[in-house]
Amino acid sequence: MTRAPANLLAVRSLLLTHLDNAPGSDDLDPGEVGIVGDSAHRGGYHCGSDRVVPNDYSVVESPRDRAGLTLDAAALDVGQFSVLSGGRTNTLPSFSVWCVAQCAANAADARDIREIIYSPDGTTVKRWDRLGKRTSGDSSHRWHTHFSFFRDAIKAGRDQRPLFRRYLSSIGLLEDDDMTPEEHNWLATVHKNLTVLDGRNPVGQIYTRMAMGEDVTVPNYTPAHPTLKSLAAQIGALQAALTALSNQDFTDEPAIVQGVLASLTPEKIAAAIPPTMAKQVADELARRLVA
Repeated sequence: MTRAPANLLAVRSLLLTHLDNAPGSDDLDPGEVGIVGDSAHRGGYHCGSDRVVPNDYSVVESPRDRAGLTLDAAALDVGQFSVLSGGRTNTLPSFSVWCVAQCAANAADARDIREIIYSPDGTTVKRWDRLGKRTSGDSSHRWHTHFSFFRDAIKAGRDQRPLFRRYLSSIGLLEDDDMTPEEHNWLATVHKNLTVLDGRNPVGQIYTRMAMGEDVTVPNYTPAHPTLKSLAAQIGALQAALTALSNQDFTDEPAIVQGVLASLTPEKIAAAIPPTMAKQVADELARRLVA
């Protein structure tokens, strides 16, 4: 029988956590956030393979859906709410319009959404369709918004929460975070490369002291500061320290040092940082280095 997949249950939980019982709100109730259609429901993204119909649009119109068909439903309905946050009232229509704008802009965390059926004003029903096949929906979408997800994304278990986290951040219900998923992944990779040397060996101990701003063996070294220039300077200081240590008698340390120096240069890291996120990267790295 059709089932609710874990990744859409996670979205449901996220929205209910922050939009149900929010201060000064007309709550989003659990009964207003649905994934699986009722027993009479046949066809469409609320149905899994046991309930689709011949030539079901939720299967035949996209190879992503044909390849991803399982017993999992691939849709989410969100009901009405009104939340006072960030100095304004945030409602189902404003939430829906925001999500549609992200999809229309091809935001990275919205690319698994096939369609959104919604009302921007509580009266007119509209439909954003990534495949450009439909433009409207039935009148029930005046009071609830429907999200369809490509079935292959649901089958793969891909996390669908980032888009909805961004919305909650944008209205002040979550800590502000305006980096894209790709930027987060890039930053995590840089951080992993910076921390390949841990505190269990002498090189790692020097690195740790440098990250804390406590090492005085490197001339003109300054601790991390939230600018791209100081980020590059910090990594350059790390390179200088590692180069000096490479001549000492530490088991396997020369090989480790050479591997790090070959791939981790200030120029490469600085060149890889998009100008618009340079300060964000520097701030986040500074925070992580002292964590």
